[in-house]
Amino acid sequence: MIAVLQRVSEASVTIDSAVKGAIGKGLLVLLGVEDADTKEDVQWLAKKIAGMRIFGDEEGKMNLSLCDVKGEMLVVSQFTLHASTKKGNRPSFIKAARPDVAIPLYERFVEVCEGLIGKPVATGEFGADMKVALVNDGPVTIIVDTKDKK
Repeated sequence: MIAVLQRVSEASVTIDSAVKGAIGKGLLVLLGVEDADTKEDVQWLAKKIAGMRIFGDEEGKMNLSLCDVKGEMLVVSQFTLHASTKKGNRPSFIKAARPDVAIPLYERFVEVCEGLIGKPVATGEFGADMKVALVNDGPVTIIVDTKDKK
């Protein structure tokens, strides 16, 4: 699983001209699920993200987590994070999980995050054509890959 975290002052996802999910201060998480990903990856990644100290403390140092600042989370599925660009100019998405594998892991990730941050997590819609808007705060953008957990 790959997650691109963007610290935001606000973010939203729109589908067919209707806002599906929106947050204020918090994290926009773009989540890519790979065929090899497991429920253990979901647990590890959710815990890592919820505890990541990337919000400023009273001295302006990145020392507080999403939970510490009582921030919100918006999770958007993005299979293109698993693009392989080794050959040619057209990306291959062969490593991205098919919906029958990806959807349950995506939904479980959202559930685990809700439990960790203690509030509902806003989402997009798996497989939909989504328009994502955000105001990146910092800017702070961090990539977390479950393949790097060991």
